[in-house]
Amino acid sequence: MLSIDSKESPSGALYRYLSGAVGPRPIAFASTLDAEGRPNLAPFSFFNVFSANPPILVFSPVRRGKDGSLKHTFLNLKVIEECVINIVDYKMVQQMSLSSTDYAEGVNEFEKSGLTMQPSDLVKPFRVAESPVQFECKVNEIIELGDEGGAGNLVICEILKTHIKEEILDEDGYIDQVKIDQVARMGGNWYTRAKDGMFEVPKPIANLGIGVDAIPKEIRESSILTGNDLGKLGNIEELPTIEEARSYVSEDDLFTEIIAAREKEAIHKQAQLLLNEERVIEAWKLLLANY
Repeated sequence: MLSIDSKESPSGALYRYLSGAVGPRPIAFASTLDAEGRPNLAPFSFFNVFSANPPILVFSPVRRGKDGSLKHTFLNLKVIEECVINIVDYKMVQQMSLSSTDYAEGVNEFEKSGLTMQPSDLVKPFRVAESPVQFECKVNEIIELGDEGGAGNLVICEILKTHIKEEILDEDGYIDQVKIDQVARMGGNWYTRAKDGMFEVPKPIANLGIGVDAIPKEIRESSILTGNDLGKLGNIEELPTIEEARSYVSEDDLFTEIIAAREKEAIHKQAQLLLNEERVIEAWKLLLANY
């Protein structure tokens, strides 16, 4: 048996063991505002509910392992002691993952991930409109556990108001555990879908993804492509050129035919099939060849 002394193990290695062993973990998709009122949205898997009376949620924005710096979410909460914790379901998991990209301070992850800002009733930060359950919270206390990389910061939140989409309720008015279709975090790139089991979502690329907001409007507003599809499309650093796109399409008779006919729905359906096979660049080439 492998035995690890916590005091002797590098924090990065210990994190990998902990996150691989303790799971599946629910995801706190936390919405905050900075001092200038700019929205921030980020997921945290060190999270759970700890009380119903008063209703208390606790999550932990961990210091970055590489330099011990603090996450924007933590810094925002030190200024505006309010947040919204949004529950993540399977339909939005790719967009949630994209939002975890380490964008610069002030960048709106709602826009980058293509998710909708919905005003809250009692707190200043926005809700994620796509989330099946949204908790408006005030911060009761923040407990800082250390000042080095990997150290957690326990954010103790009191729920002021809860919003639940009616379509996930059962006949008794409570949350149907199948309809809510939750996902949870495991180790590495792995997630689990509560009703189906494990699946994998690659972490956002090391460089900044272009974001859903950079996707052409005609593609972004597609009636075929889902939020998960847009999340995949938004998680690339650079688009293929039009020349590359047309060269790719010319090698496939079906693609050539639907592009020539400008059959947008057929193009988007074929691009979706490519995305389902994780062939993201090829999906982009097919979509761009239509321009």
